[in-house]
Formats: sequence, structure tokens, C-alpha cells
Amino acid sequence: MNKVILIGRLTADSELRQSQNGKSICRFTVAVNRSYKNDKGEYDADFISCTAFGQKAQFISQYFNKGSLICIEGELRTGKYNDKQYPDVTHYTTDVFVSNAEFCGGRK
Repeated sequence: MNKVILIGRLTADSELRQSQNGKSICRFTVAVNRSYKNDKGEYDADFISCTAFGQKAQFISQYFNKGSLICIEGELRTGKYNDKQYPDVTHYTTDVFVSNAEFCGGRK
């Protein structure tokens, strides 16, 4: 089973674009606090890359912006690509492909 549920805040406004076939694609990063404190007594955060498609992409782009609290559900996807400048270097990626997004918390 590949299922991810995250609650966090957008680190920046989402980036909405259209694919060549007209499908909406929204990319954004969610900062998610860890459940334990570090040695300094503070909570660290992980920054998770997310991608949404279609109407879900339009919904996120329209109603969420930097600092918004969001709850997302999706699946984890990994990928890799070769660096254009250094062909011997391979970069690995991990993204959450969003299947559902909801408002979380109160209004601003």
C-alpha cells in the first residue's frame, strides 16, 4: 500500500501551469513539523515536494498560498534524471502525487 497523509504549511505560493495537452499541473512544497523536539528543544520540519493534477491542481492554486495550512492525501513517487550540465550525475526525486486536498484549521 502506498498512501501518504500530510498536514503542513505551504512554503511558497504554488506554481500552476498547463501541460502540452492542456492538463493543469500544480507544484508546491509543504513544511511538515516532526513529532519530536531536537536537542535545542525545537521542532524540526521536513519539506515535502508535492504535485497535483487537473481540478485538484486548480483548487490548490486558487485557495492556498504561502503559509496556508493544508491537509493532503496522495501517494509517494520516486524518479531520477541525469544532470544536463554533468551527464555522469544522476539526481533522484521524491514527490507526493496529491489525490485529495482539504482546508485545515481556521480562517485567516
